[in-house]
Amino acid sequence: MPLRPVNFDDLDLVCDHRRRMFEAAGRDGATLDRMTNSFRPWAASRLRSGEYGGWIAELDGRAIASIGLMFIDWPPHPEHPDCDRRGYVLNLFVEPDHRGVGLASQLMRRVEDEARARGVEYLILHPTAQARPIYETMNWQATSEMSLRLS
Repeated sequence: MPLRPVNFDDLDLVCDHRRRMFEAAGRDGATLDRMTNSFRPWAASRLRSGEYGGWIAELDGRAIASIGLMFIDWPPHPEHPDCDRRGYVLNLFVEPDHRGVGLASQLMRRVEDEARARGVEYLILHPTAQARPIYETMNWQATSEMSLRLS
């Protein structure tokens, strides 16, 4: 399936797919409302500046899958000793009627190709429980990351 780059006109789609991704993972609606209200201006700014990119798969002019990619500053690390950036993959979403046909894999390969083209050696993502098996089939490895919420 052909993929096209995400652009500023896709802001509503990016916000919708992100919300639906977390909704499918069981997050509550009130929290998702708050997140989306904060995410929209964040995404708008980064779509304008080019800091947030990604790709969209369309069928008959309708978006059926999308993915986001950012490159973030990161000090050289044993996993990428010669590179001072990491690729951060986010917002992978496939419409329910189009799952199971390889769109997620196609989008992930596109992200990997872009990272290689930019000389980025290491990619990270934070999968939902339901998506983790998909990433594992693509040779992604679990890491030792931990988190702490301060609020």
